[in-house]
This record gives sequence, C-alpha cells and structure tokens, in this order.
Amino acid sequence: MLEEQFKVRFYETDALGHVNNTVVPMWIETGRLPIFEFFGEMSPETQSLIVARLEVDYARPIFFGSNVTVKTYVSRLGGSSFDISTEIWQKGELCAKGKTILVYFDFKEQKSIPLTDGLRSRLVTLTHPEHPLDA
Repeated sequence: MLEEQFKVRFYETDALGHVNNTVVPMWIETGRLPIFEFFGEMSPETQSLIVARLEVDYARPIFFGSNVTVKTYVSRLGGSSFDISTEIWQKGELCAKGKTILVYFDFKEQKSIPLTDGLRSRLVTLTHPEHPLDA
C-alpha cells in the first residue's frame, strides 16, 4: 500500500469552506503515480496504461487547515486490467473513497494486452494489509 500526505490548500476550498469535490480526483491520481513507474516510459509509442473508469464516493467534508492522508492500493488484478482503490483520510476519519480501473494498453494495436508476470508480481506488493486482493 502507498501512503502520502497532502496539505489542503486554501484555493482548493469552495464557498462553504469544504474542499471542492473536483480536488479529490486529483489527489487520487497523484496517489497512484508511483504505480505508473512499474510500466516504464509512458508514451503513445509504447505499451502503457489507460484509465477506463474512475469512481469517487464522498463520505464526509474535508476542510482547510488539516492535512489529508491518501492511501492507495491494488484491490483487483485481472488479465489486462487492475483496480486501484484509494482512501482519503483527515483527522482519523475516512472522508472519501475512490476506485480507478486501469488497463494495460498497446497504442499501436489499439487494444488491451495481458499484464506480464513481472508486472503482476510488482502490483501484488501494493495490496492493502487488511483487504484481500479481488480476483
């Protein structure tokens, strides 16, 4: 599992004093960036990753003045795709959850390709210690 702290910036808040809902997907994306390093160079000339789906559940407001902790982990491994789950915590409370489905993709052939054994082995190292990996 990956874990990163983010400082909530004043300009990320809305008129009600909450972190704007559009900020959470950016934190989710930033939290999963280390996973992209497993796949090497990311360009349209290589085999790379594409985002097939992103879903976010908001559980409670996030406020300016206190950092958030973003926990990112692999929750499912498929043949050519995998799920990244994300939890966003502030002051010990779960504030938002996200799930991103990433697909290993060959841009030249314009189709998904199977995850290699090496990639699968690396991705398994990023599971959540309390949540089993979905098949």
